[in-house]
Amino acid sequence: MASESSPLLAYRLLGEEGAGFQANGAGGPGGAPARKLSTFLGVVVPTVLSMFSIVVFLRIGFVVGHAGLLQALAMLLVAYIILVLTVLSVCAIATNGAVRGGGAYFMISRTLGPEVGGSIGLMFYLANVCGCAVSLLGLVEAVLDVFGADAMGSSGLRVLPQGYGWNLLYGSLLLGLVGGVCTLGAGLYARASFLTFLLVSGSLASVLISFVAVGPRDIPLAPRPGTNVSSLRTRFGHFTGFNISTLKDNLGAGYAEDYTTGAMMNFASVFAVLFNGCTGIMAGANMSGELKDPSRAIPLGTIIAVAYTFFIYILLFFLSGFTCDRTLLQEDYGFFRAISLWPPLVLIGIYATSLSASMSSLIGASRILHALAQDNLFGVILAPAKVVSGGGNPWGAVLYSWGLVQLVLLAGKLNTLAAVVTVFYLVAYAAVDLSCLSLEWASAPNFRPTFSLFSWHTCLLGVASCLLMMFLISPGAAGGSLLLMGLLSALLTARGGPSSWGYVSQALLFHQVRKYLLRLDVRKDHVKFWRPQLLLLVGNPRGALPLLRLANQLKKGGLYVLGHVTLGDLDALPSDPVQPQYGAWLSLVDQAQVKAFVDLTLSPSVRQGAQHLLRISGLGGMKPNTLVLGFYDDAPPQDHFLTDPAFMEPSDVTQEGVSPALSTLFPPPRAPGSPRALSPQDYVATMADALKMNKNVVLARACGALPPERLSRGSGTTSQLHHVDVWPLNLLRPRGGPGYVDVCGLFLLQMATILGMVPAWHSARLRIFLCLGPQEAPGAAEGRLRALLSQLRIRAEVQEVVWGEGAAAGEPGEEEEEEGDFVNGGRGDAEAEALACSANALVRAQQGRGTGGGPGGPEARDGDEGPTTALTFLYLPRPPADPARYPRYLALLETLSRDLGPTLLIHGVTPVTCTDL
Repeated sequence: MASESSPLLAYRLLGEEGAGFQANGAGGPGGAPARKLSTFLGVVVPTVLSMFSIVVFLRIGFVVGHAGLLQALAMLLVAYIILVLTVLSVCAIATNGAVRGGGAYFMISRTLGPEVGGSIGLMFYLANVCGCAVSLLGLVEAVLDVFGADAMGSSGLRVLPQGYGWNLLYGSLLLGLVGGVCTLGAGLYARASFLTFLLVSGSLASVLISFVAVGPRDIPLAPRPGTNVSSLRTRFGHFTGFNISTLKDNLGAGYAEDYTTGAMMNFASVFAVLFNGCTGIMAGANMSGELKDPSRAIPLGTIIAVAYTFFIYILLFFLSGFTCDRTLLQEDYGFFRAISLWPPLVLIGIYATSLSASMSSLIGASRILHALAQDNLFGVILAPAKVVSGGGNPWGAVLYSWGLVQLVLLAGKLNTLAAVVTVFYLVAYAAVDLSCLSLEWASAPNFRPTFSLFSWHTCLLGVASCLLMMFLISPGAAGGSLLLMGLLSALLTARGGPSSWGYVSQALLFHQVRKYLLRLDVRKDHVKFWRPQLLLLVGNPRGALPLLRLANQLKKGGLYVLGHVTLGDLDALPSDPVQPQYGAWLSLVDQAQVKAFVDLTLSPSVRQGAQHLLRISGLGGMKPNTLVLGFYDDAPPQDHFLTDPAFMEPSDVTQEGVSPALSTLFPPPRAPGSPRALSPQDYVATMADALKMNKNVVLARACGALPPERLSRGSGTTSQLHHVDVWPLNLLRPRGGPGYVDVCGLFLLQMATILGMVPAWHSARLRIFLCLGPQEAPGAAEGRLRALLSQLRIRAEVQEVVWGEGAAAGEPGEEEEEEGDFVNGGRGDAEAEALACSANALVRAQQGRGTGGGPGGPEARDGDEGPTTALTFLYLPRPPADPARYPRYLALLETLSRDLGPTLLIHGVTPVTCTDL
C-alpha cells in the first residue's frame, strides 16, 4: 500500500500541513506538479477542439450530401449517445475519489488492475501518438491544397513545392512547433489552446453568419481526380439560400461515389467518418494531472463540451440541408470557403482545428506515457518518460512521444491508420464503461460517486456500443486491437504488477460467490453429487509438502482447507498472533501450486483447535466433510523445503536454498525426540471427535516416499508401472462374506477411484483385495464384488487373498460388540498385536506380487522390474469408546501400517456412491 495514498490524504482532511497527497500525473519526485488549470481551459477547450477536429469544416457536406439530413441527424444522435454513455461512466469514476495523472489510463488501471489497465493504457497512448501524426498530415494536406505547387483550382497560390520529402519536412516543422508548446508545459498549452479555440469559434461564427447573409450563388466544382480537365466543361453546385425545395431534396439519402477516393459510400462508411471526427471526449480527462480539481472539472467540463459540440453539429447539418443542393454537398466537401463572407477565415479555422487536435493528442499521449512510466509496468523501456522539470512538467515523456510521432510521419499518408486510431480510442472508451460497470456490479460500499446520472444499464450499453462501432468502422483493426490487448495483458501478467491498487475483479468475485453460496442449499445435497471436501491439519508445512499435494489431488474439485492450530491463550497475549501468519500460508499455497484455502486458529490445545476448525471452516454448503491428518509415528520429520523444486527458485534463495519469505516464517522441523505439540491420547481423541461430528477421517503415512511424478501436475507418464492397492475390509476384524460393502469400504473405493481420475495417476493400476475366511470357497465373493464394481463404473483388478491360521474370523457373538472395541473385546493385547502383524505381513506380501498373482501366485523375485505399489488404501478401524485404550489403538495402527510405504488409512461415515442416474 505504500505506493498509494488514502483519499483522506488526497483531500487534506487530516488537518496536517503538507500531509496532502501530491498527484503524480504530471510530476513526481522530480518536482511538484502545478495543478493550475481551470475547468474551462483544462477540459472544455481541449475537448471541444478534439471533438470538432477537421470534420466540422471538411466533412459536414460529405455526411449530409450522402446520407441526407434525416439519416445524418440519426447518425449524429447515435454517435453522441455512444459518447454520452462513456461520458457518464467517466463522470462516475472521476467523482468517486482523487483522480491522478493519466486520465483514462488511471481510471482503468485502478479499477480493472495493472494487466488490463496497462495494456489499454499503452494502446490509448499509441492511439494518441498516431492521432497526432494523422492530424499533422491532414494539416499539411490542407495547406498544400491552397498553397501547394500542384494545387488544383483557380484559388491555389502554388508557392510550396510538393513531394514526399517536402511533405515530411512540413510535417516535421509543424511537429516541432507542437512539441515545443507541449514541452514548455501545460500552462503554455492551455493558452495556445485557448487562442486556437478563439480562432475556431470565430471561423465557425463566420460560417454560420454566411449561411444567412450570403445570397444564392453558383459555385464551380473542381474536376474529379484522374479526369481530363480540357475535355470537361465546368460543373457547378448551387447555394440556394434557405429554400424548402432544397430541404425536401436533401431529406432522403443519396449515397454515391466519394469524389476523393472513388469508393461507393453507404451508411456504415459515412457513419464511420462522422464518428471518427467526434472521438475526443478524453482530451480533458488526459489533463487530470494539471487540473485544479479534476473530480469536478472532468465531469462538468466534458458534459459542457459534448453539449456544445452537439448543438453546433446539429445547427450546421440543418443549415447545410436548407441551403445547399446535393451536388454541391457531394462534390465539394470544402464548400464553407465558397459561401463564406471572408474565405481566409475558414482556412484559419481548418488549420487551427488540425493544429489543436495534434497538440491535444501529443500532450495527452505524454501524460498517459508518464503515468505508465511512473507505475513501472513496462520496465526500463519507459524509464526516460519519468523525467520531469522543476515545475512538474514531464518533458521526458513529451520528447519520447515526439520521437514516436516523427517515426509515424515517415510513413507518409495514413488514411488506413485513421481507422486504427479510432478503434484504439473505442477500446479505451469500452474499458472505461467496463470499469464503471464492474464497480457498479461489485456493489462495493466505497463506490459512491457524487455524479449519479448513470446505472449499470448505461455502462453495459456503452460497452456494447463501443464494441459494435469498432467492428463497424474496421473489423480487421477491431480484431487486431483485441488481440494486441490480450498479448499485452499476458505480458504484464507474466511480469507481475502492483497489487496495492485494488482489483475490482476481487469485489466482483466476492459478490458472485456470496450470491451463489446463499443458493447452495445443504438440504438439497444428493449422494450422486458428493465430492470430498478436505480439512488438512498441518503442524509444520516443511515436513508436509507431499501430503499437501496428495490431498490436493484427492479433493476432486471440492473444498480444500489447510488448517493450522497455534497454541496460546488470547487473554494472555497483547494481540492475535494468528493474523500475521496468513500471508506466509497463502504464499505457501501459491508456491506449492495447490488450490486450497487457509484457516488458522488460536487454541490452548491442538485438539480444541481441531474442533474449532472442523466446526467453523468453510461457509454455507461448502464445509469440510473429511479430516486429513498425518500419521503419528516416531519417524524423524524431513524438511521438504530443501529438496522440493518449487521451493528452490535460483533467483530468490537463501544460504539454505529456500525462498527467504517462507524460510523465515516457518520454523525448521522438530528435532528427533523433541516434545510434540500433540500427545498420542489427543491425536486419537481428535479422530474420535471428527467421527462424532460425522466427518470422514484419513490418516496419511509415509507420503514423503511417493513417486515424485505422481505428485506432479503433469500426466504422470513414467516407464515404471505402479499399483494402487485398496483393502476395503477391516483387517483387524476380518469376517469375509459381504463385509466389503459397508459404508467405510465403499468410501475407500470412492477415494481410490477419485485419485485415479487425476492425470498424474492415470497410468497407475487399481487393485482391490478381497479377504477370504478359512472355510470360504474362492470365487463367490469375487463375483459379487465385480458385479458391484460394474454398477459403480469402477475399473479395477480384483484379487482374493486367504488368511492364515492366526487370522481366523471372530466368534459368533463378536458382531454385537461395539465396533472398534477390539483391543479387549475377547482378545488380549498379545492376540491383537499378532493379528495386526499378520495383517501387515499379508499386505506387504501382496505388494511384492505382480499383476495377476492371485492367491498362491508366485512372489516377485529380487531384481524383478515388475510393477510396484505406489499407494495403499487401508480400512481404518473406529477408535475404541474407552479413551484409556487410545494409546493401544494407535500402537496397533502403527503395527498394521509399518513398512507399507505410502499409505492412507481411511474411515468413512457417509454414503458416497450411487448407481442411479
